[in-house]
Amino acid sequence: MEPVHPRHRGPGVAALLIGLMLSGLALVPTRGAVTTELIVADRLGGVALYGFDPVAYFVDRMAQPGSEAIELRFGELTWRFRNEANRAAFAARPEVYIPRFGGHDPIALMRGIPIAGDPALFVVYDGRVFLFQRADNRAAFLKEPETIAQAAAAAWPKVMRTLVP
Repeated sequence: MEPVHPRHRGPGVAALLIGLMLSGLALVPTRGAVTTELIVADRLGGVALYGFDPVAYFVDRMAQPGSEAIELRFGELTWRFRNEANRAAFAARPEVYIPRFGGHDPIALMRGIPIAGDPALFVVYDGRVFLFQRADNRAAFLKEPETIAQAAAAAWPKVMRTLVP
């Protein structure tokens, strides 16, 4: 059956669609839709860290994409992993593997701006992963990690209030 172009739908169909949206029902599955901005994620698919494996930063010491076949739903997001062991490690202690500040760039956070970090631009510092929007932000962090981490931590509570929980 051919799909009906929206312009060719009668007013009854439009009213039904609007009514369903307003009632909270959806015609399209929302399994992966992002419901939080606190953690860096693909907003359309609801995949945390754009599909990068959060455990790989520690195990492989590099940014590694996860697999669609090895996922875990946590914190309203879908997390992907390279293997079952990484998924199990995350499931046991997610607070260890979720990037600091939810993956927002600490340099931007110091200025009060929540900018998503790039999962490929990371630093593991003091047992946590920090993501950065740009390479020069990462380089600046590496020069003064303690000072920047503390300044970003001080700004984070105020910035968090501007994000959708």
